[in-house]
Amino acid sequence: MSDDGQKIHPFRLEVADDELEDLRRRLRSARWPEPATVDDWSQGVPLDYLRDIADHWAESYDWRRVESRLNDLGQYRTTIDGLSVHFIHARSPEPGALPLVLTHGWPGSVVEFLDAIGPLTDPVAHGGSPADAFHVVCPSVPGYGWSEKPSAPGWGVERIASAWVVLMNRLGYDRYGAQGGDWGSAVTTAIGSLDPDHCVGIHLNMPVAGPDRSELEQLSDDDKNALAAMEHYDRWDSGYSKQQSTRPQTIGYSLVDSPVGLLAWILEKFWAWTDCGGHPENAIGRDAILDNVMHYWLPATGASSARLYWESFRRGGTGAVVVPVGASRFPREIFRPARRWVERRYPTLRYWNELDSGGHFAAFEQPGLFVSELRAFFSLVR
Repeated sequence: MSDDGQKIHPFRLEVADDELEDLRRRLRSARWPEPATVDDWSQGVPLDYLRDIADHWAESYDWRRVESRLNDLGQYRTTIDGLSVHFIHARSPEPGALPLVLTHGWPGSVVEFLDAIGPLTDPVAHGGSPADAFHVVCPSVPGYGWSEKPSAPGWGVERIASAWVVLMNRLGYDRYGAQGGDWGSAVTTAIGSLDPDHCVGIHLNMPVAGPDRSELEQLSDDDKNALAAMEHYDRWDSGYSKQQSTRPQTIGYSLVDSPVGLLAWILEKFWAWTDCGGHPENAIGRDAILDNVMHYWLPATGASSARLYWESFRRGGTGAVVVPVGASRFPREIFRPARRWVERRYPTLRYWNELDSGGHFAAFEQPGLFVSELRAFFSLVR
């Protein structure tokens, strides 16, 4: 292209050894608080467990393993709307593959999707049909991972969605699908509103929808369960969100300076939001959790990633979605809206499934189920 700003550049992760040594030094010299006055997670991450995983991070964890894996997949950067965006682009060997943009949220990263990319791009090698193939595009949200940090206000959900529309067009995809959970759900919803001429459908693993006032007078069991989940989140789980949506810069100093503070801030959510039976490593392996945390530590995105809450909670919702919608409800998701709430928010709902296992980080926890859900929905709209 004549405009160099629109070019796509290969990108390789090559973290300097001294950055990794600095991390180990900080972990080894951490200043620890006293234990909680309870012997469970009700006051936060238990001291003994956090010290154990921090020690593993300092002494045994191998960053080069995941760095190599990411480089082998194919990483790129391109400038969109004045911001450099990092993304994985894994093409399928199948000529009829459907392009698909996957969007993560907080405290996630592109790492969430690593075990799903192979089955999505090469279904034949993973027990599927050529008809299930996708070309996978997996960007890092601005201010996360190796995407550039916005230096001025304005990078909320709709602007990110607009950037993804430009990205898919720049890659030569005039017909594509979109998928997301957490903030990725909001971005994906916005794509379904902004680009119906090119987006063939959206799939969400955390559809956000609430009850109509009239429904509160006669609640079904599904409604009651959904309301109970919302109440639990509001009472026990939303403190991080209030902080990040009001004072992201303040918490950012701790998250960028202290690897132990960052680890605790994120690890608590892997305990609270996964289908883990009380221990996060029952759902996601220790090294995989640290792979994800490294996507916040190495690029120092503690403040910039939190700022998405400040940006997006201060603005209204997106417009109506007219493309087909699929939704998968995992049992340990943060918000588990009743189906009728989702049908009202998304009148074009074409696919709905309630799964028996899995939580907020669907692709991370249950990559096989996640892939099956995407195959099932997108088979309806290809």
